[in-house]
Amino acid sequence: MTALDLTPFFNDLWWVVLIKALFAFVLLMVLTLFTIVYERKVVGLMQHRKGPTMNGPFGSLQSLADGMKLMFKEDFTPKAAEKVVFMIAPFVSAIPAVVAISVIPIAGEVKVPFTNITTPLQVTDLPVSVLFIVALASVGVYGIVLAGWSSGSTYALLGSLRSSAQVISYEVAMGLALVGVFLYAGSLSTSEIVAAQAVPRVEIFGHQYPIWFCLQLLPSFVIYLISMVGETNRAPFDLPEAEGELVGGFHTEYSSMRFAMFFMAEYMNMITVSALATTLFLGGWHAIFPFNLIPGADAGYLGIIWFLVKMLVLLFVFVWLRGTLPRLRYDQFMRFGWKWLIPISLVWIVLIAALRVNRGVLLGALGVVVVVLLVATFFTKGEEEEEPPTAPEEFDAFAGGFPVPPQGDEVLPELARLVPSPDGSTTDADGPEYQRDPDDTYERGRS
Repeated sequence: MTALDLTPFFNDLWWVVLIKALFAFVLLMVLTLFTIVYERKVVGLMQHRKGPTMNGPFGSLQSLADGMKLMFKEDFTPKAAEKVVFMIAPFVSAIPAVVAISVIPIAGEVKVPFTNITTPLQVTDLPVSVLFIVALASVGVYGIVLAGWSSGSTYALLGSLRSSAQVISYEVAMGLALVGVFLYAGSLSTSEIVAAQAVPRVEIFGHQYPIWFCLQLLPSFVIYLISMVGETNRAPFDLPEAEGELVGGFHTEYSSMRFAMFFMAEYMNMITVSALATTLFLGGWHAIFPFNLIPGADAGYLGIIWFLVKMLVLLFVFVWLRGTLPRLRYDQFMRFGWKWLIPISLVWIVLIAALRVNRGVLLGALGVVVVVLLVATFFTKGEEEEEPPTAPEEFDAFAGGFPVPPQGDEVLPELARLVPSPDGSTTDADGPEYQRDPDDTYERGRS
């Protein structure tokens, strides 16, 4: 492992850094407007409709029209709200997503226009850039929590509490998914991780080719994809804003540009986590196979094209999930994170670490895992069997004078259907006037 060299970033002139920061900000804003239209178009195709078509060519300016509409809508603050926190919360959600893009390498070395200066197309880099992005993502959830708490609304508060538990759960899984990348790349710097994926690692027909971490660390990549959907509160994990249960969730009381800030923050977070996935698992700005066999296919500003293409594929995954999967129940969502993603991530990290040290150690680790599973299975089978269920007692739905539905194992009593007797009169089971129909016995309330 070589020493991390960040001098290309720290030696930039101040106005070069300013230009790169402005470029990253404008790129993020344009991608946000594009992603909104992109999502509506893709979902429209999935549902056999056209999506937005009126504003701009092919509806391309629909996001701009939505923003103008929100600017002129009434902006009100609930009487019971904590006004200062209520105003600050949207900015707390949006600003971390903007800052996180500063450490993402968008392309390699580029030449500043009208000068002879070359610089990496990345605002800056840090020895712990990935941890910096994860920390910013965790700060962004405070905006949702503060928005729900300060609104003075029960539904908004419930949405914010869901969000805090959700982010804590899936950030743990996301962080564990990144450990394998750190072990293979030997660095937490985003530029170093991209460079590590460009190193030839496999020989095919006498030529050396690089392998991205999405193939070498496939379980980590899958866990990260699931975690980034839960981290950004997107369907089917959009439980903090479940309109079927919580009206609108944490942003129920927001309107006008404050609501627009939350709306944009969601899409900016989608772009940020997609950019991070591109950087850590998909080779960053490097060209895809077989174009990477062409010398200079990703040199200079061409790297932006490959970076955006990979991001577009990941954004399509977000839209695809929203258009196809129903929302999960909250208990299912939390159980999936804590009982599946996190344990699988821990086992996978142990296997990766053992493989990096020695293959013999890997076999030993696998043996330990097998023994633990066998022991757990043995003790599970040795548990006492449950007592056979007893027959449920008959339930009287009209005991209180009005109909009450059964609960738990309660069963409604049978009700006899009244039918005429063969001689033309009517009888029941207990008297001469009615008789029970022997072929039609059913429960009360189901007739």
